[in-house]
Amino acid sequence: MKHALFEGLVFNEVGRPAEVVYLGETPFYVILDDGFRRHVEARYIDKQVMRQLKQAVMEEQDLVTESAMAMLGQDDLFTKAMLDHTIRTLDQQLDQLEEIGIPAEIRALLGMMGLRIVVNVHGDIVSITWPEIPPAPD
Repeated sequence: MKHALFEGLVFNEVGRPAEVVYLGETPFYVILDDGFRRHVEARYIDKQVMRQLKQAVMEEQDLVTESAMAMLGQDDLFTKAMLDHTIRTLDQQLDQLEEIGIPAEIRALLGMMGLRIVVNVHGDIVSITWPEIPPAPD
């Protein structure tokens, strides 16, 4: 079964959370629109978020790679190459991520850190508020 990746993190333009429903095995975000429930396929919204995430990460690729290597405790050429490849192909990994989903605990943590995805009634992204990443200690 496919999953809505950002369940609990998607809101309409007036701040109401989007519910996730399944029609068959396909997840949909339900965007409330003046009492009307608009169903937008989750993949449509998730793909937009992943594209913007990739763009944000690509802008800071060196910092992201260095931080990830430090978190992994690995500082070698192979780890760097693997991380760089993962970043370059982030949006292509959507199919795999849809299959396993993002664990509820991680989504809750992202929400507490400030991730908020605002969409219009058609499912187009209006804004994304990304979590602030604290600076690494010196």
